[in-house]
Amino acid sequence: MSLKNGMTVRDIMSKGPVTLKPDDVLYLADEVMGLGRIRHLPVVEGERVVGILSQRDLFHSALAVALGMKPKEKKETLKAIRIRDVMKQPVISVPPGTGVKEAARMMIEKKIGCLAVVEKESLVGLITETDILRYVVEQ
Repeated sequence: MSLKNGMTVRDIMSKGPVTLKPDDVLYLADEVMGLGRIRHLPVVEGERVVGILSQRDLFHSALAVALGMKPKEKKETLKAIRIRDVMKQPVISVPPGTGVKEAARMMIEKKIGCLAVVEKESLVGLITETDILRYVVEQ
């Protein structure tokens, strides 16, 4: 099936993405991203997406606090910073029935690497640049 044949976000999104809460600390996000090889983490309160934390956000935050710090000091500092203080808001989201081409266009226009996939105000998935590239390569 090609992009022209009605492929939707639901067909290629990552279902049940790993999520964090606004009061979790950056150290936890760093660990989750590193262990899971994840670049984007939705931040949720209940089922509702309230922010997105990207690897780039984490890197910039860590860099700002880590300049000149020893590894142990950096770790302690990352444990003191809440995700709510660095997550991106508002979250740009799409319903699962959105066309892949439309989702890709939104990501390009907004200069973002992922979209939260939301149905009835609940997070159901995440679509990333990698999901779209994987789909294109496999077709």
